[in-house]
Amino acid sequence: MRFRPRLLDTLPGYDRAQFAGDAGAGITVGVLALPLAMAFAIASGMSPTAGIWTAIVAGFLISLLGGSRVQIGGPTGAFIPIIYAIVVDYGVANLLIASMLAGLMLIAMGAFRLGSMIRFIPISVVIGFTNGIAVVIFLSQIKDFLGLQIGQLPGEFFGKISTLAGALGTAHLPTVLLAVASLTLLIGWNRLARRIRWMRRLPGPLGVLVIGTAVTALFGLPVDTIGSRFGGIPQAVPALAFPDLDLSNLGKLIAPALTIAMLGAIESLLSARVADGQIDDRHDPNQELLAQGVANVIAPLFGGFAATGAIARTATNIRSGGRTPVAGMIHALVLLAVVLALAPLAHHIPLATLSAIVVMVSVHMGEWHAFKTLGRYSVAYRTVLLSTFFITVVFDLTLAVELGLVMASLFFIHRVSDLTRIEPVAQDHAGADPRIQVFRLFGSLFFGAANKLESLLVAADTRPAVIVLSLDKVINIDTTGLEILQNLHRTLAKQGASLVLCELNAQPASLIARSGFAAQLGEANIVGSLEAALARASACAAKTGELSPSPLAGASPVP
Repeated sequence: MRFRPRLLDTLPGYDRAQFAGDAGAGITVGVLALPLAMAFAIASGMSPTAGIWTAIVAGFLISLLGGSRVQIGGPTGAFIPIIYAIVVDYGVANLLIASMLAGLMLIAMGAFRLGSMIRFIPISVVIGFTNGIAVVIFLSQIKDFLGLQIGQLPGEFFGKISTLAGALGTAHLPTVLLAVASLTLLIGWNRLARRIRWMRRLPGPLGVLVIGTAVTALFGLPVDTIGSRFGGIPQAVPALAFPDLDLSNLGKLIAPALTIAMLGAIESLLSARVADGQIDDRHDPNQELLAQGVANVIAPLFGGFAATGAIARTATNIRSGGRTPVAGMIHALVLLAVVLALAPLAHHIPLATLSAIVVMVSVHMGEWHAFKTLGRYSVAYRTVLLSTFFITVVFDLTLAVELGLVMASLFFIHRVSDLTRIEPVAQDHAGADPRIQVFRLFGSLFFGAANKLESLLVAADTRPAVIVLSLDKVINIDTTGLEILQNLHRTLAKQGASLVLCELNAQPASLIARSGFAAQLGEANIVGSLEAALARASACAAKTGELSPSPLAGASPVP
């Protein structure tokens, strides 16, 4: 286990100019993170205080211990449907336990150096569940966006749709108007900022939050606010406390915790990989997983919940000049200072404006262009992407990823199996012995392509003297492929015939030697070239009687 945060690599040579860049970026990202942390927490069924302290504690630890120079951690929109479902099904205390279990899983993944394995998840699965999560987030915001009179939305899709449809008649006009105005201002913020100088100094979400709060307070709008629903935000550091542990529910939390861990690992490493391309760097994925794990274990002790790397905030950090983990640590300290100094002002923040911010996040996080270009890709790609998307929206993210991976694997196996083939090789030299049959194998001889050699398992009335297999085009053999070769050897041996292998690549040669098959076959029957194999086959054929026709004898030879 290697534990070396990137912070240690960036401190040598760290100077005042770099600190100025990191400080400016940290302040910018800290200001941006404030409305997002509150909005994501409320959308997840948690208090805004929980979201802020998740951003503070987890954000600081991820930067302090992480494997990326510029990663910004905290609560993210991708976690909303998962966290909300856990809160509805098991309660807040069990969510905190699930977050801590996920943290332990992430630590184990980093310790066993599984960071690079996350990259093996097909892009079709990633796009499918990302777009599915975006739809689920959007649906979760309809209640606060329209001011519907609903207690708590069900976590299950069909129950949620039914509840929302039944409550549409309770839409609250002032809430709808404020939410629409907030969303419209968010959409046009960057365009307006080109004309209005002061708007350039504020991130869109924070600017809209300030304006929406000011309008609500000045005009006394009759809309739900953080104060009316949550009683405001405490102006103090929460007491360190271990969440109540109910051992009877611990087993039920394993699956949700695994979902949090997998999604956290995927999102954080995707964010770090995107950041690498922007700053020409290379992150340590295993160190990043260790940091994510520690953050998810510690944050719940302060009332926080699941956290991961945030792509949008990381990109903002880079654009603002952040180049070391110091920027991320400053971003967490800025949030801490805001809470301790300005918490009472949060009393008038309208939930409709926060809902508009989350709606905007859900629209931006989806890769909707992938649906437009589906026709360019294979049936396998389309099937995996659409299935993962549908199952994420209707059922569950964990199930969606599992089925997506299974389908992608099956399609891959089928494709590689199709690419594996065996063809006869013509013997053009004078005096070629018809009792010697030569074949060249192409591709990968694995369990999905085991049937490719079955045609060479010679029937009882077939009597070749020697079969030569050229394996120079075989890149891999697994144990199933090895068993097929062993069966071919045994069948030929019973008929008094021989098997000769030639031109083996490194992996097949290694497996054949380690398994003991080389000794069974005879070292003399494994040679380096086709010419040597033919010479060996001629020596073996000289000891063998006449030959009966082979089932492949009529196949068209290839040179």
